[in-house]
Amino acid sequence: MPLTPQATPTTYWLEHAWLGTHVEPGVTVEVADGRITAVRTGTPAPPPGAEALHGLTLPGLANAHSHAFHRALRGTVQVGSGTFWTWREVMYGVADRLTPDSYYALARAVYAEMALAGITCVGEFHYLHHAPGGTRYDDPNAMGRALLAAAADAGIRITLLDTAYLSAGFGDRPNQHQLRFSDGTADAWAERADALKGAEHARIGAAVHSVRAVPAEELGTVADWARRREAPLHVHLSEQTAENDACRAAHGRTPTQLLADHGVLGPRTTAVHATHLTDEDIALLGGSATGVCMCPTTERDLADGIGPAVALQEQGSLLSLGSDSHAVIDLLEEARAMELNERLRTRTRGHWTAAALLRAATADGHAALGWDDAGTLAPGALADLTTIRLDSVRTAGPLPRLGAETAVFAATAADVRHTIVGGRQIVRDGTHTRVPDVPTALADAIAAVRG
Repeated sequence: MPLTPQATPTTYWLEHAWLGTHVEPGVTVEVADGRITAVRTGTPAPPPGAEALHGLTLPGLANAHSHAFHRALRGTVQVGSGTFWTWREVMYGVADRLTPDSYYALARAVYAEMALAGITCVGEFHYLHHAPGGTRYDDPNAMGRALLAAAADAGIRITLLDTAYLSAGFGDRPNQHQLRFSDGTADAWAERADALKGAEHARIGAAVHSVRAVPAEELGTVADWARRREAPLHVHLSEQTAENDACRAAHGRTPTQLLADHGVLGPRTTAVHATHLTDEDIALLGGSATGVCMCPTTERDLADGIGPAVALQEQGSLLSLGSDSHAVIDLLEEARAMELNERLRTRTRGHWTAAALLRAATADGHAALGWDDAGTLAPGALADLTTIRLDSVRTAGPLPRLGAETAVFAATAADVRHTIVGGRQIVRDGTHTRVPDVPTALADAIAAVRG
C-alpha cells in the first residue's frame, strides 16, 4: 500500500497546536496535495467540515537513528549483565536469520509501532545488505528495498541511510557475521547504492558505519558519494572508548579528527552518539556545522555514557534524536532523557527548554534526514502531524498553554492519539489504519527470526 498524499483539500482543527515557540488554542490547518496550505489561529471551534484533533498537535516526530531489526532484541538483551560488545554478539544472531521477506515483515511492524508513537519519518541506518556469508541476492539491494516497502506500507516516510561497512576493525577483515554487511570496497558499496532510488515517501542517504568499519583511505569515497547526491551522511562516532583507543593506536588521532581529515564532516553530516569526545573534537564538529543525533535510551541501556550535548550545541551542532536499538520507541522519552541525563551529570536543571527539545524531535530531526520541508506547522510544509492526549493519567492537570512542557516531561508514546502523514490519518484514535493489530504483527515477525 503506497504512501500517497491527500489529493483533495482537507481541513483539520487543532484544539491546541505547538507553533514552534508556544502553544496556541484553536488552530485551523488547511491541507492540499499533502502539504499545509494555510494555518489560521483564533478559531475556537471547528469550522464546518473540519476534522477535529483534540489534544496537543505537534509537527510529526522524526526518528533520526534506527536499526529496525534491533527491535527483535527488546526484552532479551536486558537479561543479566554485559557490555556493548556482548550485546553485539546477540545482535549478530538475529541479523544472521533475516531474509528480505522476514525483514520486510519485521520492519513494517516496527515502523507501524513508530507511527503509533507519533513518528512520521525514520532514518534507517541500514547495513544488513547481503545474504549470510556475504552471498549477493539477485537484487543486490533486496534488503534495502524491503525497508523502503515496509515504510510505505506502514505509512511513514523514510531516509534509507545505506551504510558502508567494510571491516571488523582497524586493519581487520569482516568476521563471519559481518560478511553480509560488506561490499568489499567503498567503490563497490557506491555502485550498489547508486541503484537505489527515492520515492514520494523515501529519500536515499549514506552512512559510514564507524571509523573502525571503513578504512581511512575509503572514507572519502563515501563522503564524495553523499556530496554528489546532496544526500545526508551519517556516522556512528565515539560510542565506545575502546574505539577511540584503537583509532589513536592505528592513526594517531581521534575518530572525529580522522573524519575531519577525510572530508566527512559538514552540514549534511550527522554524527550519531558522539559520546566520548575531546574538547578539540567538539570544536571540530560544531565548527563544521556537523549535526549530532543523541540516542539516550540506547546509550544508557548499553551503559555507553552521556554525551556532551550541551557543549556540542553551543559550538554549532544541531541536535536530533533517535531510538536506535529500540529498547523503547518513544521520541518524547528521548527528548526528556537528553535533559534529565544532563541534569544528573551536572546536578543543575534547565539545559534546554521544552521547545528546544521538541525542535530536536521535529524540525532538526527532519533536517538531519534531508527533509527540510517537514517538521513545522507552517504553510508549504509537509502535512505531517501528531496529536498527543492532554487527558490521560500522565497528561491531565497542567494548563494547556504548558502543553510543550507536558509533552516533553510527562507524556509518553502511549499518549499519541493521531498521526497524520501527507494529510492522511495513519493513526486514528490510537489505532493504526493500515496495520490494525500492531502487537500481533510485531510478535509474529519477531518469532520468525528468534533463535
